[in-house]
Amino acid sequence: MFDFLIQGFGVALTPLNLGLAFLGALLGTLFGALPGIGPINGIAILMPLAYTLGLPAESALILLAGIYTGSEYGGRMSSILLNVPGDAGAVMTTLDGHPLAKKGLAGPALGLSAVSSFIGATIAIIGLTLFAPLLAIVAVKFGPAEFFGLMIFAFASMSAMMGKDPIKTLIGAVLGVLISTVGVDSGTGVLRFTFDMPELYDGIDFVVMIIGLFAVSEILLMLEHAFRHDQDGEMAPIGRVMVKMSEVLYCKWAILRSSVIGFVIGVLPGTGASVASAVAYTTEKRISDRDNTFGTGDMRGLAAPEAANNASAAGSFVPMLTLGIPGSGTTAILLGALMLYNINPGPMMFREQPVVVGGLIASLYIGNVMLLLLNLPLAGVFARVLQVPRWLLVPSVAILAFVGVYQLHSDLMAIYLMLVIGVFGYLLRKFGFSLAPVVLGFVLGGLMEENLRRALSISGGDVGILFQSNLSIGLWIAAALVVLVPMFAGKLKAKFLPAARPS
Repeated sequence: MFDFLIQGFGVALTPLNLGLAFLGALLGTLFGALPGIGPINGIAILMPLAYTLGLPAESALILLAGIYTGSEYGGRMSSILLNVPGDAGAVMTTLDGHPLAKKGLAGPALGLSAVSSFIGATIAIIGLTLFAPLLAIVAVKFGPAEFFGLMIFAFASMSAMMGKDPIKTLIGAVLGVLISTVGVDSGTGVLRFTFDMPELYDGIDFVVMIIGLFAVSEILLMLEHAFRHDQDGEMAPIGRVMVKMSEVLYCKWAILRSSVIGFVIGVLPGTGASVASAVAYTTEKRISDRDNTFGTGDMRGLAAPEAANNASAAGSFVPMLTLGIPGSGTTAILLGALMLYNINPGPMMFREQPVVVGGLIASLYIGNVMLLLLNLPLAGVFARVLQVPRWLLVPSVAILAFVGVYQLHSDLMAIYLMLVIGVFGYLLRKFGFSLAPVVLGFVLGGLMEENLRRALSISGGDVGILFQSNLSIGLWIAAALVVLVPMFAGKLKAKFLPAARPS
């Protein structure tokens, strides 16, 4: 394996491939920072260009992989600074990242997220190097029933986000699941909640949902604040611009735990960074949030999802390279890039295409270092976004939102739908609802329904298939423990440690 990796570094360290790795990291960071673009669209735009320019397969893959990993870094910027996730994996970053920015810690928050992303990605790339074949064997055992159990576990983990108002969290998650059912039922062809509008037959696009829910609602809140105070609004303080080593060490266990969680979930085909960051955040909240500081600007709550989503991105290469199965939507496009070059991913790829695989894995190490060196010094520059006057910031966010949706769909209906969802998100926030459970319900609801249908189709309608394998049973038990253990722990604590009576 080490001989294989040395050969890969020989490929990745050529001047052309070094330049392409840096270009991919830079463009990926920009694509991730702009809401609505993200890694999938960035790769889809540049993949034909790379092929047309006649780049070798390994060089094209190095460029596209750099865009993918760079987007995971870039997605945190708008999440922390504007409370608008750059992509699905950055939704959980808003929960503690934006409150930190409001406290004048935008610079340290950006720096910590860069360090967490670097550590998470590095651990995952080492895992990819050492354990790819073994992990692929485990991943292929996940069928529809096991994936359904994993979604149940993810929903059960969401109970850690409930905090002081579990009813609102539950309502938000249910609303997200309901929105995910809009469109034509893939199993029966029945129209669900389309109101005779052909534009809704394909369901509600995730980009429309995320930009409307976060960006448009944030614009409305900014406008409300400006009108209410009849002024440009208070400038957010910048404070320090660099993260301290003590702050990184404070989050070390959160980063390490979340890196492992993100990598393992990334290896599972079809999950992706959104599931990894959600499970990592909720797990860390259960373990570390003893003072109810998560959601108010806790650095561990920022470090956990950032480490997990970058680890998940690297982990998703495992099933793509070893089984020919995309681990995420982005690696599905990378799979298409390999097929453009008549390369068939799978178990024989390591033997038949050592230059391509070795160069790709080595470039992930190099690109990860480039991203850290690129993002850390610029944390203070990006933090200055909070000093932009509202009269300029509001229309800038609005333009990004409209352009991001329109360039994907070229349809005014998508714009109208985004505005409706934005007003809906604004009302939810005014009534004290968190938007994260809504988004998680939307993402996980579709995956859960799809895998439940597949499992029941395989078994002829017998629900027993959901509990047949040891993996399924383990996931159901884990989901039950996640919900029940805190409940009983709280009752035991109240029984044996009664509150002190006032004197």
